[in-house]
Amino acid sequence: MTTPAGAADIAVRDALAEPMDRARRGWVTRMTVAVVGLNAGFFGPLQVLLAQQVAAFTPGHKESTLALVTGTGATISLIGNPVWGALSDRTTGRFGRRMPWIAGGALLGAAALVVLGLAGSIATVILGWCLVQAGLNAMLAATTAAIPDLVPVRQRAAVGGWVGVGQTMGVVAGTGIATAVDGVRAGYLTLAALVIATALVFVVRTGDVPLRADQRPRFSLGAMLRSFWVDPRQHPDFAWAWLTRFLVNVGNAIGTLYLLYYLGDAVGIEDPKTGVFVLILVYAGCLVATTVVAGLWSDRIGRRKPFVILSGAVTAVASSVLALFPTWPAAVTGAVILGIGFGVYTSVDFALVTQVLPSADAEPRTSG
Repeated sequence: MTTPAGAADIAVRDALAEPMDRARRGWVTRMTVAVVGLNAGFFGPLQVLLAQQVAAFTPGHKESTLALVTGTGATISLIGNPVWGALSDRTTGRFGRRMPWIAGGALLGAAALVVLGLAGSIATVILGWCLVQAGLNAMLAATTAAIPDLVPVRQRAAVGGWVGVGQTMGVVAGTGIATAVDGVRAGYLTLAALVIATALVFVVRTGDVPLRADQRPRFSLGAMLRSFWVDPRQHPDFAWAWLTRFLVNVGNAIGTLYLLYYLGDAVGIEDPKTGVFVLILVYAGCLVATTVVAGLWSDRIGRRKPFVILSGAVTAVASSVLALFPTWPAAVTGAVILGIGFGVYTSVDFALVTQVLPSADAEPRTSG
């Protein structure tokens, strides 16, 4: 069996076939590196830089303005992620289905981060953040789809665990850069460079499995739009997995998005930016400590649902602690609990969603 150029860590197979060969360590490592840069691009702005910009432009109603900025970006993400995923499902060419979207998404996302660094108004901040979401979600959709493309079911939770580690490292790296670099503009420029560099590590040295022209579904806008809807009555497992992912991520976002304002206004610490970084480090350490172990455990017993239930309960406890006790010790405790809960969920998330997709060749792989 031959391998594509630069892709010694994956075996060539039919693009629509269920993968059987284990993904090798080099491929998993490069995937993790790409995920680090991707999430740094998302979370450096979300944890620190956007909040700083918004507070500078609209200090009297910074919370509502930040909600406007992030909510508008989230709308772009909600639309863009499945659209990019569906388009990558139909992409043919020598570079495969996923790599062009990973490379293009990284370039657009990095350019948009530069726009944010140069922003002189809230309108430009909203525009820049929407472009970041559009670009990085193209990269996210294609990266996520590469896992069921190339990783067998028996290995997906373990690989998902390493991807979860990359996500966490990206959150820490993005927050650390935003905290350590002098100035909002320098923070955005540094993040843009990191997104490009880590995407190149994956794209340049990783091959893809090309989709033959005769395998590509005939394009129809109506059919593509209809493919975004999966009837929960016909596919209840997928519906529950989608809803669970939505709720767990909402809980995690509530515990992290407003940390800068929470620490400065509710807890009242003198240096909230450094406080955010400390809490993210605590959160990340607990997440990493649970993610890989839970993923291996889940693969060994072949079950996902108990881990999802546990993660939801733990995340609810963390949110309650942060809401009811606005003190520094409680914030640290909440970060510990939230990291454990989200780590357990992250370890089985990819495996769960890909296993309950209604059709490997007809439905978009990036729903939810």
